[in-house]
Amino acid sequence: MTPASPANPIVEAPAPKPRRWVGPWALLGPPGLWLLLLLVLPVLVIFELSLVPGIKPGDLVNPSGIDNYLTVFQPIYLQVIGRTLFYAIGTTVVCLLLGFPVAYWLALMSPKRWQNLLLVAFTLPLWTSSLLRSYAWITILRPTGVLNSLLGLVGLPGLDILNQTPAVLLGMAYSFLPYMVLILYSSLEKLDRRLLEAAADLGATPIEAFWKVTVPQSLQGIAAGSLLVLITSLGDFVNPELLGGASSMTASRLIYNQFLGATQNWGFGSALSMLMILAVSLGIALLIRYSDGRPAA
Repeated sequence: MTPASPANPIVEAPAPKPRRWVGPWALLGPPGLWLLLLLVLPVLVIFELSLVPGIKPGDLVNPSGIDNYLTVFQPIYLQVIGRTLFYAIGTTVVCLLLGFPVAYWLALMSPKRWQNLLLVAFTLPLWTSSLLRSYAWITILRPTGVLNSLLGLVGLPGLDILNQTPAVLLGMAYSFLPYMVLILYSSLEKLDRRLLEAAADLGATPIEAFWKVTVPQSLQGIAAGSLLVLITSLGDFVNPELLGGASSMTASRLIYNQFLGATQNWGFGSALSMLMILAVSLGIALLIRYSDGRPAA
């Protein structure tokens, strides 16, 4: 072999570079497999069952139509869906009305050195089980509970709201209020206070400055917080079950009865589940749209 001359040095071939797609796929592979096995495939199974009228455990799966979806539109089931929407929308409105003043005070008026501690204190109820919170409200609202005992001490008549709509809304609003406050706080914290000062210099009253400066700048936070509470409220099972009694049937309880109750109609329960999944998916898409920091179109 002739040695290479200085004028013609031997040039070694560059080492092959790893393909660029290997890294992303290596990172996305495990969670993607997890989502495929525990989310995508179960949803596909539920969709297949929703196309089988009257299927029960042990029956053969033979998709044959959309009769289960048509059953949802019967008046008795539309009433249940309407009640579910009423609870979800009512909870969202209550959380917005109660949460906005709290978030405004935390973001703009509370001492800076106490803000983090106050946020942690406000979210403490989330550290306990929703079941325990519901039983606590039962202890408070029952006829011989804490609330009526306090009303009796001051000479006021007792309230009988347990197993009724007000108790359900109260329990749900208590459960989901921290979510609304946290999102509104993150939005109001970015408020440009110079605009408030400019509005005051131009003669705007505090109420006018609130509606024309504060609210427009926090619309994304209002939309994101409302959507998050609405989505979570749609699937709430514990509060309507424990605080609403037998007359507070919701979509979640109806689905539970179709799978684990006496009726055992998996096809109809699957159809209801698919409609709930579609509604929640739409809500999540809107939530992502209004919480990504981009201005609304």
